[in-house]
Amino acid sequence: MPETAASPRSNPYAAVLRTPGALRFSTAGALARLPMSMVGIGAVLMVQGLYDSYAMAGRVAAVLGLAQALLAPQIGRWVDRHGQRRVLLPALVVSVTGLGGLVTAAVLGAPEWVLWPFAVLAGGSQGSYGAMVRARWNHALDDSRRLHTAYSLESSIDELVYIVGPVLATTLATAVAAPSALVLAGVAAMVGGLLFLVQRATEPPVVAPDAGVRHRPVFLTPGMPVMVLVFMAMGVIFGSMEVVTVAFAEELGSKGMSGVVLAVFALGSMVAGLAYGARHFTSPAYRRFVIGMAALGPGVSLFLLAQSLWVLAAVMFVAGLAIAPTVITGNGLVQDMVGRHQLTEALTWVGTSIGIGASLGAAFAGARVDDAGAAAGFLVTVGAGWFATLLTLAASRTLRRQSAARRERRRTGSVSPRSTPGSQESP
Repeated sequence: MPETAASPRSNPYAAVLRTPGALRFSTAGALARLPMSMVGIGAVLMVQGLYDSYAMAGRVAAVLGLAQALLAPQIGRWVDRHGQRRVLLPALVVSVTGLGGLVTAAVLGAPEWVLWPFAVLAGGSQGSYGAMVRARWNHALDDSRRLHTAYSLESSIDELVYIVGPVLATTLATAVAAPSALVLAGVAAMVGGLLFLVQRATEPPVVAPDAGVRHRPVFLTPGMPVMVLVFMAMGVIFGSMEVVTVAFAEELGSKGMSGVVLAVFALGSMVAGLAYGARHFTSPAYRRFVIGMAALGPGVSLFLLAQSLWVLAAVMFVAGLAIAPTVITGNGLVQDMVGRHQLTEALTWVGTSIGIGASLGAAFAGARVDDAGAAAGFLVTVGAGWFATLLTLAASRTLRRQSAARRERRRTGSVSPRSTPGSQESP
């Protein structure tokens, strides 16, 4: 793919972090996002450890994840209308209370149905701090190339969170106590969320929609249904891998290593994301997205070759290389599809789609593991990867038309260049 190289004397990441307030809100946002990598596997490990059922563990994790995924866009819509602090502060209190109730109910051995309402509270009020951080970057930067670098930085931080989180969760749950991972997740959510929300100077202002212009719902914006389905399939990959990796490691007598193996997957994605964000491409963003998704199906098929934890870790690293660049470009494509007054909600749909898919993947994989072992669970992962690949290839013309429409809007001045991160395109 053609590209323009950055100056060898400058570090693009250091440059964007010198933006006033950027280092502080990005760091606080990273801590606030730590629970997203701990709550799913933490719930699986807690419920499986206390109730001895992967199927039940998958169901509870699915309820928690689905609640977050379904309600996060609504939280994003409220944030677009009322501002980050006014919406997220009360939501944070509800989320931490729900996590505390979930842990308490599980420790007391409550029936499964008692755990579900607390899972709904904990997940449904969580919101998407990744979207909130990206909205702050969009407000702080007025250059599309710098915004592309900032988005790449945040995607790499997401992956770093997924490196640290699963290791912490599995270590705490297996070496300390089954519920301890969720306890730490609640503490990180409260501390990180408060540190993020007190930074009022960088909070983006509420943007009113254009008067007299009828705006369709974000989900119904042309191109969005395809992106939602593709990211849901990616979420199935993530959710199924969490459950299957824990089961696979337990079958081999090394359950405590499951977090390390999951971290290797995130490491591959983080490395790819940092390399991708340090360069500026002139090829169309939709083309890079299609190429990245085309590699996903063959990449996850390698899971079927894993016979040991070391082989599984190597396969996960290779598969992870296709993840971050694709998510970075996908965030840019999604942002281009909507007006700025719908920005937070649109960005939240990326995380929401992945969250819904992760919940479904955890539930399906948990059932397959209980029925036929870890190897059968990997089939859920592989199937989701190929679904995402084939759907993207089938929708490539739609994405190309959206890209052409975006270039036309930019040419006529109806869209600001600052709203197109990672989408530098040649004429």
